[in-house]
Amino acid sequence: MKKKKTGKSAMDSALDYLTSRPRTVREMENYLDGQNYGEYEVYAAVERLKELKYLDDVRYAADFVSTRLATKPLSRRKLKEQLRTHYLSADDIDAAMEQVTNDVERRNAMAVAEKFYRQFEGLEEYDRRQRIVRRLAGRGYDFGVIRDSVEELIGAIDCPIES
Repeated sequence: MKKKKTGKSAMDSALDYLTSRPRTVREMENYLDGQNYGEYEVYAAVERLKELKYLDDVRYAADFVSTRLATKPLSRRKLKEQLRTHYLSADDIDAAMEQVTNDVERRNAMAVAEKFYRQFEGLEEYDRRQRIVRRLAGRGYDFGVIRDSVEELIGAIDCPIES
């Protein structure tokens, strides 16, 4: 591989780019193109990184979804939007989204609703509900999931537990 004026090969630049976080194939190609490496150098570096399993879009998408669900619950719609920004194919996105079942979607919406219910404790009940609905909508949840989550949450809070 040829070295750029900086003395780095495309492979060295690619490995440096991977040190901060995983990347998709397209992100890597864009980065190396931006570094003014030739088409052949970019292709060779990307193919070698794929062989070494440093670039794997299917694994990237699956890991991305798992991490997002564990750290900041989002809806299917928002997750798909975020995956698209990483230049992933529709097939890779669909494969990763299989882990977001209807049950997971409902559980995540409920977790978000509970968080904001506690956060908006000082508001009147109507305003509190409206803010929760807006926050869930902002995270991309369907209206049906939002309605069910808020109704379940409010019902669970309004009704004392019977023994």
